[in-house]
Amino acid sequence: MKSSDRNAFITRPSVWNLLGEIRWVGEWVAGSLRREMTDLPEGDGHAVLLLPGFLASDRSLAPLARTLRRLGYITYRSGFNPNPGPTRPALDWLRGRVVEVMERAETPISIVGQSLGGIYAREIARNYPSRVRCVITMGSPFQAPENTNASLVATALGRFWGREERESRPALSEPLTVPTTSVFSRSDGVVPWEACIEAPGPQRENIEVRTSHIGMAVHPAVIRIVADRLALPRGGWRPYASSEGSAGTA
Repeated sequence: MKSSDRNAFITRPSVWNLLGEIRWVGEWVAGSLRREMTDLPEGDGHAVLLLPGFLASDRSLAPLARTLRRLGYITYRSGFNPNPGPTRPALDWLRGRVVEVMERAETPISIVGQSLGGIYAREIARNYPSRVRCVITMGSPFQAPENTNASLVATALGRFWGREERESRPALSEPLTVPTTSVFSRSDGVVPWEACIEAPGPQRENIEVRTSHIGMAVHPAVIRIVADRLALPRGGWRPYASSEGSAGTA
């Protein structure tokens, strides 16, 4: 079955899931009040670029950035305040920012992106496979970005890519050649969880969490996944296993 055929069965999240996004407030409050997680693996000091979602700013990933710096990583912000979507000026800025970060880093960088930021992360890795260590996406609908409750994203995507570019460029869902982890939630109220599923293959995995879309980046389970994946040595990839010992769920 072609990717386009599969996407025909992916529909926007229900109204109930969308209304359930209100829990992001509680997730953010809990995230700001809880103590530092002390049982996370230490990092090796490599650079990590963090990319926020549509209409979100770098501040939305600040709690995750603080944790990663505490673990020893060098974190870099996107410079989006907020992320306006994939307009030409925004993507021109991001291309320059990526080159700047890669020039500063002595080794390949990891990229962590939420929602649309994760789609950006995948495309960066597609363009610079030798300079990217791994990609971690959080609620990123790369299989069907047009089938979301954030309809402006789909509109912006259509404006940015002209007809020739759309026909000549690889599909957003095309698997990457670098280790890739996709974190998704079945109760996501903004994007359909099915659109966040990576195709089976080597060094590719999907991990389910129980969070809202907006609050995903501050949830302890997600922070644990990100820390675990970033701590993997280059060339030593293995599937994620939760503290309960089950792979693919947290």
